[in-house]
Amino acid sequence: MKALLDDEVDALFQALADRTRRDIVRRVAGEGLSVSDLAADYDMSFAAVQKHVAVLERVGLVTKRRVGRRQIAHAEVGPLRTITSLLTELEDHWVERVQRIDDLLAEDEPAGSRD
Repeated sequence: MKALLDDEVDALFQALADRTRRDIVRRVAGEGLSVSDLAADYDMSFAAVQKHVAVLERVGLVTKRRVGRRQIAHAEVGPLRTITSLLTELEDHWVERVQRIDDLLAEDEPAGSRD
């Protein structure tokens, strides 16, 4: 897995901060969809959906390939794995800290007060 620079991680989180973009990533995971098919289900212009797809494409969350006259968007798993790995690392850090606090509190409890 490629390590990302902080700026790249910031760009990924900024791209996913928008609910439409998260929805697009969900919808194009697996078999992919054309940008036209994506646009049909949103209450916004085709151009606005294209801009959302372009943001996702710039950060590597989506790729497009041309099939005839249509552009099919697909989700890319690599950046998602990087984000998952980063969040898991943060979770592990906090779980470890909470466990240490629990251990310290348990040491301070008077004998016989534990169930």
